Amino acid sequence: MLAIVAALGALLGAVALPCAPAQAQTTAALPFPPPVQERVSVLNARLGLHPDKTRLVLELSDSVPFTVSVHGSPYRVVVDLPDVSWPGGNTVMAGKGVVARYRFEGRDGGGRDGGASRLVVETDGPARVVESYLIPPRDGFKPRFVLDIARTTPAQFAASAPVAVTTGTAAVSREAARPPAKRDPIVPVAAALPPPVPPRAAPVPEKPMVVVDPGHGGVDPGAVGVGGVYEKDITLAMARELKRQLEGSGRYRVRLTRDKDVFIRLRDRVAIAREANADLFLSLHADSIGSANMRGLSIYTLSDRASDREAEMLAAKENRADALAGMDLSSENDLVASILIDLAQRDTMNHSKRFANMALEHLGREVKLIPNKPHRQAGFAVLTAPDMPSALVEMGYLSSPQDVSLLSKSAHREKLGRGMVRTIDAYFKWLTGAQKS
Repeated sequence: MLAIVAALGALLGAVALPCAPAQAQTTAALPFPPPVQERVSVLNARLGLHPDKTRLVLELSDSVPFTVSVHGSPYRVVVDLPDVSWPGGNTVMAGKGVVARYRFEGRDGGGRDGGASRLVVETDGPARVVESYLIPPRDGFKPRFVLDIARTTPAQFAASAPVAVTTGTAAVSREAARPPAKRDPIVPVAAALPPPVPPRAAPVPEKPMVVVDPGHGGVDPGAVGVGGVYEKDITLAMARELKRQLEGSGRYRVRLTRDKDVFIRLRDRVAIAREANADLFLSLHADSIGSANMRGLSIYTLSDRASDREAEMLAAKENRADALAGMDLSSENDLVASILIDLAQRDTMNHSKRFANMALEHLGREVKLIPNKPHRQAGFAVLTAPDMPSALVEMGYLSSPQDVSLLSKSAHREKLGRGMVRTIDAYFKWLTGAQKS
């Protein structure tokens, strides 16, 4: 009997009675709640200096679309993003290179509404966007947004109006991030052809940039010589003299890593030179040893052993985007990155050695050289840039009364400066010939 009742109940439940509402259908028609989408997060942000640009990299938890625009009054680059989470992003972050500072505007900072976020990159003057693109996730790295910014002149900035805008929609390669080339429009035969555009004058090549680094400074006096003279004062006086002569020749642009008595870290000196896109980096020093009889000038370039250590260190860094100018090695493994850095550094070392040999040839006519191996090699931190020919000039020994007397005189510094200018002239003459061959 129970089985019959159960069967009957099931039959009645399956038959739709005209007088009864279909309660089960009403419940089934309710939509499922939409899945909760997790916000994309900014995991890390970093600035890197290149010789010709400043690079800002955002590491993201996922790919996002973006729009980049350039503005004036004040000068800034704006990156518009969807609603992105950036814990602690409301803090204004200090910049370097072209970037004066940058900040985030969104739900996590800046009070921005409307379901969108914005990265505002303030620049220290008129600037242009060299490239902006997303690197897809690979080799254990999350997607990365890359923004390259370079300085420009006020005239070039004004001429670039309207504001240039770059848009990206997904994590893509550098090539794919560039907009496709526009095809020439088809002009009907009856249409009036535009007047021919006059050819532009060939661009005038920039003068070589020479960065001169007066050793020590501020709380770091360097060597203390006979009579209490400080190395930091001798190097600054010589750097100013060399800058005067180089700029006076009309053939070079010159920048000093310091033009006053301030302390600058060794790595920052190299960063200043790379930011200036230096074609040559010269660090000036005047050493001191225990013997008053040892005197004369010597010149140092990077040793092979120090070069190997530097290549390994650069390759091992988490951010390898700044290791070599014009190359992003962040997607390469340690071995490949180390090889590429090493190859670049070997070429740079050869140029540095060429300069050192020329320097000894020309300076030897003006000043006394140390008697034993005036060209030496060592692992000085200021010589380790892998893409910038560099040399360290020990102008003399402050433990020698004769060298102290000479280096303290403007006439001797002027003579030494003339020899350095002739050396620099010979080097760039050789470099121009080598590049043409």
